[in-house]
Amino acid sequence: MRKEDFNIMYNVKVIEELKADLLCTIGDLFKILTKGSNIAQNAILDCISGAIIVLYLLSERLGYSHTAVDENMRKKLKVGIIEEDKIEKEGKDLTKLYNHLKERE
Repeated sequence: MRKEDFNIMYNVKVIEELKADLLCTIGDLFKILTKGSNIAQNAILDCISGAIIVLYLLSERLGYSHTAVDENMRKKLKVGIIEEDKIEKEGKDLTKLYNHLKERE
């Protein structure tokens, strides 16, 4: 087997593991949210931050840089703000996230 073939197989394996990790993390988040306990606050934060990390790692394995992901998120948020998405109308959540991403630049 050629070294390049092994590398491709390894990358496919890592991508599949990341996809499984993401599903498990989202599943854990849903379970925790059904409990509705204040004790779960750290667990909720762990799930959310874990999912974001996995998505960034997955995007990189799929050929997208972290910068490209951030830029695309900013574009999508800008569209939602301009089109006055429902969640934007209710609490300016898209604007808050957009500003947060701009501060990270």
